Amino acid sequence: MLELIVSVCLIDDPSRCKDVSLVYLAETVTPMQCMMQSQAEIAKWAEGHPKWVAKRWACRPAGRFAKI
Repeated sequence: MLELIVSVCLIDDPSRCKDVSLVYLAETVTPMQCMMQSQAEIAKWAEGHPKWVAKRWACRPAGRFAKI
């Protein structure tokens, strides 16, 4: 299982940032698939969080950042 770590910042205050974890539940997702699908996942997250903008992201083994 992989997690997508997204660094996001407030649009109105770019100095206020945080990391968000989006966990892929599929057991068969490879790191390459995670990176290829990441923009779509980030876009879905951004729809529900219009005050935030993604600055960078990375795929990692789940559990390193998020507590699952």
